[in-house]
Amino acid sequence: MIPAAPLPTQPAPANGADWKRLWRDAVRDPAELLALLGLDGRVPGVSAGAADQFALRVPRGFVARMRHGDPHDPLLRQVLPLDEELRPMPGFGLDAVGDGAAKAGRGVIHKYRGRALLIATGSCAVNCRYCFRRHFPYGEETAAAGQWAEAVEAIRADASLDEVILSGGDPLSLSNDKVAELTDRLAGIPHLRRLRIHTRLPVVLPERVDAGLAAWLCALPWPVVVVLHANHANEFDASVDAALARLRAAGATLLNQAVLLRGVNDSVDALAALSERGFAAGVLPYYLHQLDRVQGAAHFEVPDDEALHLHAALMGRVSGYLVPKLVREVAGDPGKRPLSGTPPLPQA
Repeated sequence: MIPAAPLPTQPAPANGADWKRLWRDAVRDPAELLALLGLDGRVPGVSAGAADQFALRVPRGFVARMRHGDPHDPLLRQVLPLDEELRPMPGFGLDAVGDGAAKAGRGVIHKYRGRALLIATGSCAVNCRYCFRRHFPYGEETAAAGQWAEAVEAIRADASLDEVILSGGDPLSLSNDKVAELTDRLAGIPHLRRLRIHTRLPVVLPERVDAGLAAWLCALPWPVVVVLHANHANEFDASVDAALARLRAAGATLLNQAVLLRGVNDSVDALAALSERGFAAGVLPYYLHQLDRVQGAAHFEVPDDEALHLHAALMGRVSGYLVPKLVREVAGDPGKRPLSGTPPLPQA
């Protein structure tokens, strides 16, 4: 049982103005980001070309959690564009997980039995450099097009689906009215039994969990699971704790999925701290993903044998319920593939 989280000391904002203003004020210039951290000229390989290819975007509240003066800060590494992203690497492609082949309608991806994923939007509050959808054609494949019509009809037509997963981009980058418009339409589909929301916003922009969002969650007709994305314990602070408490008070079950990343969390200490800090905020570990081999992210990869060693050591360090499943997503598989016993991928 997850321990009760303390009630937030401040109420959620009454409307979306605060989080939208903070979103607009995000840091978008690598030079400004380094200046804020006292790192001017101290980080080699920072790349304007990589930022042109995949823009830097990071909320200032997330920047405030980075260690001042530390060029190796694990939060900074997740967002800073580097020359390494521009080096072509064998085995790394544009669609690392086979999203294109699993299209079931505009903005609808159907890979696994009983579950459909909606690409609700292409927007995110933070651009993670290892993002497996950094090359995704959002302009062509967003479920919100046409007031969700094609996406909702694709789900209505498939009675085998009992769970919808809202993804993106980040679905909580949409306004409360926009996500309510979608769920109002989904509510008329009798075979749906659960709603899942994959989001990074409560971690990188906790102000997003406002009163309107909480009211929307409370009114939904299904059990709701919110799958967060945090890779390091330092991503949590009091503002994140308060946002997560608001989500739980609205009835959401909170899970976390992380990606194993070189230079971010590739140690037993970092992984244990992430699980323990998340649990203290009311979040259970869910998945620890091996890196999706998307073009531009090869410098984050941790070899399979090292990943297996770290996972085994983590099992010896923390309670079983604090150990996420170590998995890889393989295009065409009927579910996430457990890494245990999986041979390393062949190098092209």
